Order: sequence, then C-alpha cells, then structure tokens
Amino acid sequence: MRLKDKVAIVTGGAHGIGRAISEIFAEEGAAVFIADLDANAGEALAAELRHKGHEATLLRADVSAATDVTQVVERAAQKNGRIDVLCNNAAYIGQWHNSVEATEEEWQKCLSVTLLGTQYFTKEVLQYMVRQKQGSIINISSIQGMVGGRNSAAYTTVKSGLLGFTRSVDYDFGPDNIRVNAICPGAITTRISPQPGTELYQRQISKTFLGRVGKPREVAQAALFLASDESSYITGAVLPVDGGWTAM
Repeated sequence: MRLKDKVAIVTGGAHGIGRAISEIFAEEGAAVFIADLDANAGEALAAELRHKGHEATLLRADVSAATDVTQVVERAAQKNGRIDVLCNNAAYIGQWHNSVEATEEEWQKCLSVTLLGTQYFTKEVLQYMVRQKQGSIINISSIQGMVGGRNSAAYTTVKSGLLGFTRSVDYDFGPDNIRVNAICPGAITTRISPQPGTELYQRQISKTFLGRVGKPREVAQAALFLASDESSYITGAVLPVDGGWTAM
C-alpha cells in the first residue's frame, strides 16, 4: 500500500498507459480520480476498481479546457483537502505527419491537449502542494521527446516540450518539497499500437535490447515508484521505459 491515503489525479486515465496507472495507484491505496473525455470507458474502469474494493472516481474532462481542469482539481481536493499525486498522461497523437504535411489543426490540438493540458493541471494542483509542502507530479512524455521519430513533427515537439516543462517546474517548486519527474515510454502495446507482423511493429522490436514491445503495466510500475515516498530524493529525472531503445 505505497500510496495509502493519498489523493491522485490521472489524466487520460481511461485507456492504455493511463488506465494501467489508474489501476496500480488504486491497488496501492490511493483515492484515484480519473480525468478523461471518454466517460463510458472511464466510468467502467472506476466501477471495476470500486468492485475490487479500491477507491476510484471518474471526472469527465477536456484537459485542454481550463475550466474543466479547475473543476476536476477542486472535486478531487474535496476528498481531504489535499492533492498528493498528479500524473499528466493525457495526450493527442493524431496522424503521423512530417512538418510539410502536418496541419495547423494538428499542431493546435497537440499543443492544447499535451502541453497546455499539463500546464493547466499542474498550475491547479500546485496551490495545494505548495500549501502542504509535499507532492509528486509525473509527466508522461515519450522517447520521441528524447530522440527523433519519423513523420511526427507535432507529436515529437510537444513531447520534447514536456521535458523542458518538467525541469522548469521542478526548479521553481523543488524548495517546496514538490517533486516533478518525467517518464518516457518506448513502444508499448495499447489500442493504437501497430499490429504484430506489420513493418512498424517489427521496426519497434528491432530497436529494443529486449526484443519486444512493452506493456502498459510496466510503465505504470515506474509511475508508482515516482508517486510513492520511495522516490523521495528523485526529482527532475527523465526515466525511459523503453526496453533499451534510447541506449542504442
């Protein structure tokens, strides 16, 4: 029960990596608030976790809408007046386009969901974390925030931006005992992953030392460590969960 009695918000927490993080946080004792646009999937997950005896609540939200974000954080804080953990997982991938092909709409959505959504949530939870002199913020970036990726100009740019954002917030609020770290997943099996046997799937496998793609739970384990007091002296870190991809 490494997160016992903690209040945690997971954005984009209904699917994929976000779902795995919501699950493991709840299993480890946190009161988890799942912020997601997909109300059906989010409520189904929350109900499943409650059925298992955990504490989970769906709060439907568009992370790119500042008013939605404020409402989510205020609702979560009603639990006990605290926000202990924020995991900024929500992102917009869109289509895979290079700089010539990417539309203004794609750029705007990547920026508003991935970067501004992270800013909105971080700004709102900081008022609680500063007051309580404690908190952990985990930003889910990508290995494409660390190394290049083909046909992904907008996505790669915002994921790189998350690393700069992580370090900046950490620098400013470290003295308040607020830890801010980033996780950079590599190839992970989710609903939008390339199918086995495809060229992209084989390329992903060839890029890892372990010779396989990862599982959402393997990213969630890293998030759990960074959320817990076990990582009390770790902040400003960028942690690849990529099977060795970025070590090549």
